[in-house]
Amino acid sequence: MRAVLIAVMMWIGAAAVAAQDLSGLARIDPARSEISDGWFGGAEVTLGLSQGVPFRVFTLAEPPRLVVDFREVDFTGIAPETLLPDAGRIAALRFGAFKPGWSRLVMDLAQPMVPEAIAMPVDTASGRADLRITLRDAEKNTFAAQAGPPGDADWGVQAAAPPPAIEDDSFVVVIDPGHGGIDPGAVRDTTSEKDLMLDIGIALRDALRRAGGVEVVLTRDTDTFVSLTGRVALAHHVGADAFVSLHADALSQGQARGATVYTLSEEASDAASAQLAAQHDRADILAGVDLSGTDDQVAAVLMDLARTETMPRTHTLATALIEAMDVAGGPMNRRPRREAAFSVLKSADIPSVLVEVGFLSDTRDLANLRDPVWRAVMVEALATGILQWRDTDLAMQPLVRQ
Repeated sequence: MRAVLIAVMMWIGAAAVAAQDLSGLARIDPARSEISDGWFGGAEVTLGLSQGVPFRVFTLAEPPRLVVDFREVDFTGIAPETLLPDAGRIAALRFGAFKPGWSRLVMDLAQPMVPEAIAMPVDTASGRADLRITLRDAEKNTFAAQAGPPGDADWGVQAAAPPPAIEDDSFVVVIDPGHGGIDPGAVRDTTSEKDLMLDIGIALRDALRRAGGVEVVLTRDTDTFVSLTGRVALAHHVGADAFVSLHADALSQGQARGATVYTLSEEASDAASAQLAAQHDRADILAGVDLSGTDDQVAAVLMDLARTETMPRTHTLATALIEAMDVAGGPMNRRPRREAAFSVLKSADIPSVLVEVGFLSDTRDLANLRDPVWRAVMVEALATGILQWRDTDLAMQPLVRQ
């Protein structure tokens, strides 16, 4: 039944678009949009669009969410509180780019509800459309039975672009700009973590390529969502020698200021590190990715954490980055080396670190992160640390083999 519903919605949306002479992306009209509780349970969702677009609707469980995919809608300038000023049976929402050509809206449901009616009527004169979804309350078991992603739910494990061909003897570094697309990461005023890290990631790629002798792959090079497992899978696909994830989070506890480098440990080194890892691992849920049944799929990538060769190399990489950033002026956290169970660090055979370049929750760090000159200095420091580690690691490999 769910597959039929999705197919029908896509066909209706496509037919509506075909009937119009459209240009550009559809945009949300807040004045014609409303999300409210129903009078006798359930909820009503109306999104006013500048034009009709293909779309599909499905639900996900644990926690209950309603997901709408569009091809595609520009949400620029729209804040979540504009569409949902008051939480009710729909408790929260977020939206943004999900993959090239597609955008996603995710609504957190305060209680299980299923779509009862879905339509997107298009005004034949203006081309404007209204997406209307009526939700009705459902028992938990009924909701769970209907919930589930569409057939191509592996979107999230794909990188933003196909990985390049890599020569077998190349030294390969995967740079992972944190968050992206529907997942903005930390946000302070008009500054978002996903945008800052993409800028730094691209600049770091360019700096390493200028130095020569390094193949650099980005997990994303646009404002697109890539799942946590997708980032790790890409590193394995290209045979990465190192994986560096870039972040600038916000924390409400602990000494959350200054650059910090994290390596993997199932036991976090402190409460703030545990909080940070928990925030990161919620990213896929926030983006509307179905995580049920993923353990078997990613076991080969995420397990066997204690491989004796990789962990010492990872620690050496973390030390090289800390020293290079410290020499460049940091500022560094008072304890720059920490540990936590970040999912993106769980490759057994790839030295992997997560760098908090700074924290958007700290006034000093926020000012630095907004400063293009400071960012350029940190990019050069990160490149220096990676290159120094490469040279040391290559020199040590004959001893490791013995």
